[in-house]
Amino acid sequence: MIQKMPKKNSTSGVNDFIVRFANVNGTGSASANFLFAKSIFRMGIPVTPKNIFPSNIQGLPTWYEVRVSEKGYLGRREGIDLMVAVNAQSLAQDIQNVKPGGYLIYDSTKRLPGELVRPDIHYMGIPMMELCNEHFTNPRQRQLFKNIIYVGALAVFLRIEFEVLVQLLNEQFAGKEKLVPPNIQALKLGMDYVKEHFEYPLPFHLERRDLIGDKIMVDGNSACALGAIYGGATVVAWYPITPSTSVAEAFEKFAEKYRVDKATGKKNYAIVQAEDELAAIGMVIGANWNGARSFTATSGPGVSLMNEFMGLAYFAEVPAVLIDVQRAGPSTGMPTRTQQSDLLLAAYASHGDTKHILLFPSTPKECFELSAQSFDLAEELQTLVVLMTDLDLGMNDHVSDPFVWQKDRKYRRGKVLSADELDGLGRYGRYLDTDGDGIPYRTIAGTHPTKGAFTTRGTSRDEYAVYTEDNKAYQRNMERLVKKWETAKSLVPAPKEYQEGKSSEFGMLFFGTSIFSAEEAKDILTGKGISLDALRIKAFPFHEKVRSFVEDHQVLFVIEQNRDGQMRTLLINELEVAPSKLIPVLNFDGMPITADTIAKAIADYLYQENHLHHDLYQTLV
Repeated sequence: MIQKMPKKNSTSGVNDFIVRFANVNGTGSASANFLFAKSIFRMGIPVTPKNIFPSNIQGLPTWYEVRVSEKGYLGRREGIDLMVAVNAQSLAQDIQNVKPGGYLIYDSTKRLPGELVRPDIHYMGIPMMELCNEHFTNPRQRQLFKNIIYVGALAVFLRIEFEVLVQLLNEQFAGKEKLVPPNIQALKLGMDYVKEHFEYPLPFHLERRDLIGDKIMVDGNSACALGAIYGGATVVAWYPITPSTSVAEAFEKFAEKYRVDKATGKKNYAIVQAEDELAAIGMVIGANWNGARSFTATSGPGVSLMNEFMGLAYFAEVPAVLIDVQRAGPSTGMPTRTQQSDLLLAAYASHGDTKHILLFPSTPKECFELSAQSFDLAEELQTLVVLMTDLDLGMNDHVSDPFVWQKDRKYRRGKVLSADELDGLGRYGRYLDTDGDGIPYRTIAGTHPTKGAFTTRGTSRDEYAVYTEDNKAYQRNMERLVKKWETAKSLVPAPKEYQEGKSSEFGMLFFGTSIFSAEEAKDILTGKGISLDALRIKAFPFHEKVRSFVEDHQVLFVIEQNRDGQMRTLLINELEVAPSKLIPVLNFDGMPITADTIAKAIADYLYQENHLHHDLYQTLV
């Protein structure tokens, strides 16, 4: 039976809780934990998992946090309702992370030390290792099935449908059917033990719903790779780095399916693992210059190394796409933790006066859509486009709307002259602005046997691509690039507005994966009678709607996941906003920001500025 003990803030409810698994990296727990999360998804309930793992190969603690929310709030939330602690190395800290009144499942094969017992939580010991040793003889199975045993226990405690688990196991081991029966046996060991020794279900548990519809569960890196395929990419050059490696790996998998000629078996794509990041982006620029759609994927340290070639793409005006899956820096930082800390690096990468197009997807669907759109924008604007995702979005599975592609959609290649158009021209000027939008006409090598050729260089040149150090010619070119930057503001994705017009003096600005917690925090504050307008930024340069939103509000809370408020800095720098108007709401510990953090930061400011009554403030903090 569950031990009766004093409760404080005991948690209860249906389809609204957080489970965290504390495991050892490399012990096979990942597949068991995903089985748990996927089973909830299959029961029609919104769920989001977060994989918190070390940067070494094996042996250090790893965690897997699963939030269940019937209301569809899929950002992180403070407090662990149920901890499954099977790592002795982190056990003491894992116990402390359980919220008062919460529950702890642990391996009771060995006695739990008395100093680890808290009087305000429930302990549920299951002899997982003992059960494995008793029923399995293979050493590897004993290690792996320990994880399946706790999934079976959770099935009873939380009312996971056994049939769903069996279906998932059959899917997982399709082609290896002999592995299914022992996994089901391990599930039943955990289920039977709970039924014999504990009260069940827990006060918080699952009930089948129909809240998923046609949604899918997918990670952002795979979505980016598929978006690149649909966006017309045929070349990727890359160098391995966490957390972006799986973008290139997924692209190769999709290319093998969609980029092979069925009649001849010829591969219509090229994948190059370069010797370093600088070489990778150099290859990408070369491929795009030659008419292919090409990209690379990296993270902050790679962007640092790519700066020189990023400046070349900007100044020589060669299309290119870079997917930056951000992680915690600086330097090596925390390679397996998430941040939004590459904004200033990416926006102004390279020496001299340089600005790059940045796109900020928030969901896997937007990763798919904006990856594809990146190639259109790169060619239309003849410049580098950087897609700014992060580790949380890239490597974790998310519930997402299905991806949609219009079959009649045409690629937008921008101002590319054909052979016939070149025949109709006099002297071709590669960097002539004939339309007043800052964007010149380009040619692709080999288009015409005698016309349209020019020298692509990173040094100063005139409108006809002729090398010059003439001051006025250089200045004209730089001013034209500014004009092109202004044109870009009407081509990049517009921000998402959460209301029509203006309803409050206060506003929230956020971007990327902050969406999940920012939207929940807005609802929390609204529920307390605190009204805030909200805007989600999708691109840099800032769309005119961003400027209008900033100008229309007295105080704006800028929510971001870095220490120095880099989005706030961009807003101040580009829109010439008074710094005092933009209040930073920051999180930079490597974990996704929570709604609690956002709501408290906003409440703190409003209370200190006498905009919030003391009694209401206390309910928020």
